[in-house]
Amino acid sequence: MPKQATLYRMVLPEHTCPFGIRAKQMLERAGYEVEEHVLRTREEVDAFQAEQGVTTTPQVFINGERVGGSDALETFLARKS
Repeated sequence: MPKQATLYRMVLPEHTCPFGIRAKQMLERAGYEVEEHVLRTREEVDAFQAEQGVTTTPQVFINGERVGGSDALETFLARKS
């Protein structure tokens, strides 16, 4: 069974979050199938952050559990290897 992750990341017309790109690359390198949700407007970003109770994107979920942003993901993946 493939390893699955869900990634929410910000890609606004004037700004693509580099941490979202980094998180996606780390997940792919670690062998995860990534279900990606791109937040394309400030309103989508704000609504997602309010709904999840977080202040930053990206946010990564593995097996339905929130891992966190790219730094937390890096720590999570280091523990798994």
